Amino acid sequence: MDYPGNLYVIAAPSGAGKSSLVKALLHGDAHLKASISHTTRAPRGQEQDGQAYYFVSPPVFDEMVKADAFLEWARVHNHQYGTSHRTLQERMAEGVDVVLEIDFQGALQIKRLFPVAVLVFILPPSWQELRARLERRGEDAPEIIDMRLKNASHEVAQVRAFDFVIINELFEDALSDLKAIVRTQRLRYTAQLQSRAATFKSLHIL
Repeated sequence: MDYPGNLYVIAAPSGAGKSSLVKALLHGDAHLKASISHTTRAPRGQEQDGQAYYFVSPPVFDEMVKADAFLEWARVHNHQYGTSHRTLQERMAEGVDVVLEIDFQGALQIKRLFPVAVLVFILPPSWQELRARLERRGEDAPEIIDMRLKNASHEVAQVRAFDFVIINELFEDALSDLKAIVRTQRLRYTAQLQSRAATFKSLHIL
C-alpha cells in the first residue's frame, strides 16, 4: 500500500543509545509518532504498557504469531518482540511519519515488505564504551551484559544493509544526525508531492 507518511526504522545493539535518541527525536517533532511493538520481556524502570511497548505474556505472543498478527517478529536476548500489522498501518495511514524502534532482524523484514522504509543503524563509538554504558545502566547482571555484548558483535555486522549509520559518541551530535535524516526524507520529491500537493497543483506541476 502507498501510505502518506514516511517510515523510519531504527536499530542498534543494546546500550548504543537507540531508545534515548528516539525518545528525544519524538519529543521535538510533533509530526513523528512511534510505532509501539509487542514484547514478552518485563517493563524496565518507568516503562508503562502502551507507551514504550505492549507487554504481553509468552502464551499471548505465541497466539498472536499463530493468528498472523505480526508484520515482523523475532527473538532477541531470550525475549520475543513483534510489530503488529494493524498498529503500524493505522499510524502510517494518518499521514504522519512513523518511527519504528526494533532489532536488526525486524528492520530487514520491514525493508522487504516496505521498500521505501528508511533504515537507520546506531553504532557505539567503541566496544569499551558499549560495555561501560551497559554497566552504568545497572539493569543487568554481569552474565547478561556479556550475552548482550556477544550478540552485539553479530548485530553490528548487519550495518551494511542499512541506509544510514549514526555513531552515538556525543548524544547531541547523534540526535542532530538523526534529525537531519528525517528532514532529508521529507524533502524528497515523492514526500513533498504528498505533503504539499496544493503547492504542486498551484504551480501546474500535477
